[in-house]
Amino acid sequence: MKRTTDRLTLLVTLFALAFGLQSCEQKQKEETKEVEKEVIAASEKPEYFLLRPEVEKAYGYSHAVKIGNNIKISGAVSMDEEGNPTAIGDIEQQMKNCYADLEKILKHFGCTFDDVVKEDIFTTDMAQMLQKSAYRAEIYKNGFPTGSWLEVQGLALPEFMVEIELEVHKSE
Repeated sequence: MKRTTDRLTLLVTLFALAFGLQSCEQKQKEETKEVEKEVIAASEKPEYFLLRPEVEKAYGYSHAVKIGNNIKISGAVSMDEEGNPTAIGDIEQQMKNCYADLEKILKHFGCTFDDVVKEDIFTTDMAQMLQKSAYRAEIYKNGFPTGSWLEVQGLALPEFMVEIELEVHKSE
């Protein structure tokens, strides 16, 4: 009888230890998951950037949003600080003005055009855009990003002939 009681006591003790260890491991896993969630949440909190705050607020957009290592940049058009179109009728100068604004945004985030992974160009005159597109080689010296070129009927204002938006990946 004593032997059965000893075995039963040993068995109950082993079950209690196993359950206790499993409970500790489960608690540690839950704590680890919470810490991981906090780290991920902190690194993925959006960072908004306004190049021309008054203009962008009036039209209801942010010029760029960074989440983690990725940055989405809204389409840049050729405008002055008050949002008035510039270089009217000159698609090449409009394109240069777009890239100048995009460069300011990239610099804000510590990036260059080498970090651009996607570029989408919208134009109201694809034939002219193709004629003047060689300028892009001065911007993208180490290779062109992916992207699309689309001819559209119109952009935000009738004077705009080109709009360029970017997606950027910033390596750590």
